[in-house]
Amino acid sequence: MIVSRRDIFKIGMAGGAALSIPSILRAKTGSVGARTVRMVMNGDLTTFDPILTTTGITFNHSLAIYDTLFALDSKLMPQPQMIEKWDVSDDKKTYTFELRDGLGWHDSTPVTAADCVASLRRWAQVDAGGQLIMSRTTHISKKDDKTFTIVLNEPLGVLVELLAGWSGYYPAIMRVKDANRPATEHVTSNIGSGPFRFNEALAKPGASFAYDKNEKYVPRREPTDGFAGGKVVNVDRIIWNVIGDQQTALAALQAGEVDFLESPPGDLYPVIERDPNLVLQVLNSGGLVGCLRLNCLQKPFDNVKARQAILHLIDQESTMRIMSPDTTYGKVVTSIFGNDSLYSNDENTGWFKPRGDPEKAKQLFKEAGYAGEKVVILQPTNVATYSNACQFLAAELRKIGVHAELASSDLGGLVARRLNKGPAESGGWNMFVTDDTAKALGDPISGVFLTANGEEGWYGWPKNDEYEALRAKWPDVETLVERKALARKMQRIWWDFVGDVYLGQFVSPAAHSKLLTGLISMPSGVIPMWHMQKA
Repeated sequence: MIVSRRDIFKIGMAGGAALSIPSILRAKTGSVGARTVRMVMNGDLTTFDPILTTTGITFNHSLAIYDTLFALDSKLMPQPQMIEKWDVSDDKKTYTFELRDGLGWHDSTPVTAADCVASLRRWAQVDAGGQLIMSRTTHISKKDDKTFTIVLNEPLGVLVELLAGWSGYYPAIMRVKDANRPATEHVTSNIGSGPFRFNEALAKPGASFAYDKNEKYVPRREPTDGFAGGKVVNVDRIIWNVIGDQQTALAALQAGEVDFLESPPGDLYPVIERDPNLVLQVLNSGGLVGCLRLNCLQKPFDNVKARQAILHLIDQESTMRIMSPDTTYGKVVTSIFGNDSLYSNDENTGWFKPRGDPEKAKQLFKEAGYAGEKVVILQPTNVATYSNACQFLAAELRKIGVHAELASSDLGGLVARRLNKGPAESGGWNMFVTDDTAKALGDPISGVFLTANGEEGWYGWPKNDEYEALRAKWPDVETLVERKALARKMQRIWWDFVGDVYLGQFVSPAAHSKLLTGLISMPSGVIPMWHMQKA
């Protein structure tokens, strides 16, 4: 019997032993005061610009330093955030927005309408919801320093909802000189108008990042409500410690060296629950849906038969036990709209079998003409949920004769490599595991998993014109009954051409000190850092 490091760790923790923290971690961490919160987030922050990626850690970074025009409240309704008031013309084509008082950039210059106009245009280059707005827009223009207008060529009833969007790219408002950069060019200044300032002097890539309270930030007068209302900061500084090994991170949490661990190892939930100083808390109440994105531009997955093979191969129940070992937190999902949205349905789900269908998958690979080509799976070793799922997937593929190879890196390396649309042998890829919120799967306008517009869409670049024609009708469908009927038609087509493959739905609770309170729970997959406080 081989005893792994994890086994040793579990034995020690179960016996009540306190794991020793490496001295290098103690040196990095230092003391933790009541006005400083230390957090261990998923992965390492390598991309700071929210227009370049939808990764959770970049979203969290952006949520801290950038503000948005609108924000969703706890009932997922859009509320004004940077906006003081707005109105729409009688013909529903002209929207006028006025900024609230007190908005200022971290460099002490005022936020203006010109900043908002430039930011919306940049965001709309990459976000599907933003692209829809622009397709119906005559012009977006500044009226005066605090006012701008969006003039449409036809009504768009979901406009404000899209401006508060959380299903796609974060609609950050940036300085005009940053927002005028191409959407493919990284904004590196990290100067926003949000409740936290990014501390460049303390930034140590690969080790830690610091966010300081923005003393000049003027919160809204309304109480905090989800992501809306007043963003009141109750601490002086928040530090993200980069600790790639989850066991080390949990040991640091138990020792009081850090206060918060975003994704503790699922097999150690009982250890956390027994610790009188710690608590497991579900912050993303809707959960996440694991997804396997396939590169539809390159062999073998440019062939629909090969994509269908993966759909039949996946054993969601076993995959969920890998990604979420506690069965309390995982379940299968067969609708492209997830399990919990108004549009979840059972159309064209005959492919699903509780344990998968390896023989059918093998047959479909043969029909696709698969000839033993290498299938490269991007594996982020510093995100255990993804990393473990990748290893399991590679093993399942090898069982049916597919030459699967893991390309190991940290999450930042995966984010960089998935940009490559070329073949695997030229630095490209064939598969990677990711997830999105269950909430996002109810939004086919902006949800990145629900687009099939080819190279204009999200990584994997699936393309199906018939599906896209149906998706284009979504914003104009008026009744719930009609939308549900449209959802069934979309799902029937999606599972035929297989835009991607779901791995199951799971909830991943965070672990934190009982001294840390006020954490905001939303079905979002992101973590606001305002409102929290530490005794």
